[in-house]
Amino acid sequence: MSDLRTLTLRVLRSSPGEGQSPHWEDFRVEEAEGMTLFIALNEVRETLAPSLQFDFVCRAGICGSCGMLIDGRPGLACRALTRDLGPVITLAPLPVFELIGDLSVNTGKWMRGTAERLQTWIHAQTEPDLTALEAPMEPALAEAIYELDRCIECGCCVAGCGTLRMREDFVGAVGLNKIARFRLDPRDTRTDEDFYELIGDDSGVFGCMSLLGCHDVCPKGLPLQTQIAFLRRKMASTGL
Repeated sequence: MSDLRTLTLRVLRSSPGEGQSPHWEDFRVEEAEGMTLFIALNEVRETLAPSLQFDFVCRAGICGSCGMLIDGRPGLACRALTRDLGPVITLAPLPVFELIGDLSVNTGKWMRGTAERLQTWIHAQTEPDLTALEAPMEPALAEAIYELDRCIECGCCVAGCGTLRMREDFVGAVGLNKIARFRLDPRDTRTDEDFYELIGDDSGVFGCMSLLGCHDVCPKGLPLQTQIAFLRRKMASTGL
């Protein structure tokens, strides 16, 4: 990379547990070849502000831990290259989720609550036989299930959802995506009537305003737009 820059990371800092009110703080770092925001934030924490809070695990866009608002748009710090951003980069925590401190939010609490509410596990009428061979599945169906299972629960779709700003009980694209995934799975014995009881109201698929912010910001490129539209048609026909 030519003309490496001095970057300014403008971070919205706060620590509710310590009574620290939100305020902006600037940190300057020297840009490096192939630098990501994750690398830049680690440099800040190692050399400038050891108290800076943000989350990471895998550094490869798999764990979803480093979700944050990057120049106002939800994204993953480990996937955001500084060369694609301006010299001043504003960073803030994802909205909707409980704030832990600085850029760290409790996505796990929200995701677990949604999973329990939507019962996102395989429902079978008989106890599984752990010694039996796994039942075969058509490759195309297995691929379709795998596609929806790529969700890393990073929270970007939740943070980019206009409906969730208006309805705190909305299940969000991540919840609807989970329902779509288990609806495809032949091992799950639930019917569309059962799924209707979970998402067939304004807190579910009928509450979506179709702004599709979730689809635009998903770092894994999941087909959220298609799945929400499909579920809405299926749930509408079931409700009738």
